[in-house]
Order: sequence, then C-alpha cells, then structure tokens
Amino acid sequence: METKHIILLAIVAIIIALPLIIYAGKGEEEGYFGGSDDQGCEVVEELGYKPWFHPIWEPPSGEIESLLFALQAAIGAIIIGYYIGYYNAKRQVAA
Repeated sequence: METKHIILLAIVAIIIALPLIIYAGKGEEEGYFGGSDDQGCEVVEELGYKPWFHPIWEPPSGEIESLLFALQAAIGAIIIGYYIGYYNAKRQVAA
C-alpha cells in the first residue's frame, strides 16, 4: 500500500471513531440524537393541534414500522434502478 492510502484509511478511521468517542454513553435523554420530528411534534402539541384523521392501521411495533419503511425504500430503489438501466440500455442500443 502506498502511504497516501494509509493516510486516507487513518483519516476514515478517525472520522468514524471520533463521534463514537465524543458521544459515548450519551443518548436521547441528554438531548443528543433527537430529531427535528420530535421537536416539531412537541411544538404542535403545545399549540393544541388536533389531527384531522387517524391512521387506518398502525404497525404493532416500531420494528415492524421500520421494516415497512425499509421495504418501501427498497421497492422504490428497484423501480428507479430499473428505469435508469432501461433507458441507459435503450440509449446504448440506439447509438
């Protein structure tokens, strides 16, 4: 390996390790890793907003909700990848 590769690997290792060292043991209780969704919900609830409708079905757990979200993202990626590949191949055949 060349020295520039070793330097790049060291930089990547530092970039990965630094947040783990800085935020070790800290979580949402201390305000870290809280998203804007949580903050937005709190503000909306303080204003007394009532939702217009309720969901037809709620997943039984957060894991199922994450699974469905990941499945939706995967299906979308497959569709987008298919069309990109289709038009790329169509363009190559025409050329």
